[in-house]
Amino acid sequence: MRDDAERIVAAARAWIGTPYRHQASTLGAGCDCLGLVRGVWREVYGDEPVAMPPYRADMRDVAFAGALLEAAETLLVRAEAMEAGRVVLFRLNGAAAPKHCGILVGEDRFVHAQEGLGVVEASLEGWARRVAGVFAFP
Repeated sequence: MRDDAERIVAAARAWIGTPYRHQASTLGAGCDCLGLVRGVWREVYGDEPVAMPPYRADMRDVAFAGALLEAAETLLVRAEAMEAGRVVLFRLNGAAAPKHCGILVGEDRFVHAQEGLGVVEASLEGWARRVAGVFAFP
């Protein structure tokens, strides 16, 4: 595993057990899926590159349907391989645009924040067919 990937994986796993809180990004206190990625960015790379505007948790909100993918393409580097330390975007509920994200911690495992569960490490089984993009931190 690359050195930066090891740091990213360790930082992501440190968030496990953090409760789910929409729009939050505070280790131990609360985060959502994007807040997890933001928190890992801060831990590994320093300040976030942009201020986060408010966003809705509602998956039916079509006004910002492509916002997560657009942000990933702007701030991250598109990658092909599903490798530890990469950010993975997922489609939910049959939506065309990705609405969820997590951080790969192994070939078939990822860490993500899920409503009702908080930050957990999970198997990609059942999620792999929903992958909408894989990105590396810059």
